[in-house]
Amino acid sequence: MNLTSACKSLRNSEMSNNLVLIDTSVWIFALSKNFLPEIKERVDYLLRENAVCICAMIKLELLGGVKTKREFERLKARLSSLYEIEMNEKVWQKAAEMAFSLRRNGITVPCTDILISAAALSRGVAILHADEHFNLVAENFNLIVESLVDLVK
Repeated sequence: MNLTSACKSLRNSEMSNNLVLIDTSVWIFALSKNFLPEIKERVDYLLRENAVCICAMIKLELLGGVKTKREFERLKARLSSLYEIEMNEKVWQKAAEMAFSLRRNGITVPCTDILISAAALSRGVAILHADEHFNLVAENFNLIVESLVDLVK
């Protein structure tokens, strides 16, 4: 599936709102000096449309990866302008149930990705990602994903 058909698929899905949770795996490709144009264009479009949300786990991953205090403060300020999905007890409980279910089915997904998936499910938003783990979660739960995995291979 190319980016255009992935976008059409997402627009035609039954999301409860128009927000998209952009995973760290996409932010890295969009923010890099050697960015992938198709990914950067998609992220820029969502930002212009004010359709991007974030959660604390993604903030942690992004901010934990910067090199300088100046970069940290700059990125922190930019991320604070995004709608943030609350990581409340309901999200944590859903993540635990998902992890249990996936493991019982022989599927191993990092807890960070399960937590991000649970956050997206709690708000009925799609996840824009470049990480195959989210596709595994989507195959087992009602998670809406826009996968850019093929673009980064």
